[in-house]
Amino acid sequence: MFCVDEATAEAIRRVFDEEGELSAVLELRRHFPLITDNARGRECVRIIAGWRPASPPAEADTKVARLKPRRRPTAAPRSARGVWDQGVPLRLYVGA
Repeated sequence: MFCVDEATAEAIRRVFDEEGELSAVLELRRHFPLITDNARGRECVRIIAGWRPASPPAEADTKVARLKPRRRPTAAPRSARGVWDQGVPLRLYVGA
């Protein structure tokens, strides 16, 4: 496995288009001397020649939604839990 930067890929593409596959293999081997097998070199050259530079991402008008951190649930206030509040038990009175 090896990485090919854009300048090297462009050089290999140019030689492939102008002079053919075998010359592109020689160009590949000039940049990567450890590739000694011509069959493997031809396969790599075909793959690299088929690459095209990625188009720049289009600027979208969409906004990126930022997530807010989750708040930890707090305990209910003491008065809502039905405990004594100032010495008087809480009662719910319905009606008049």
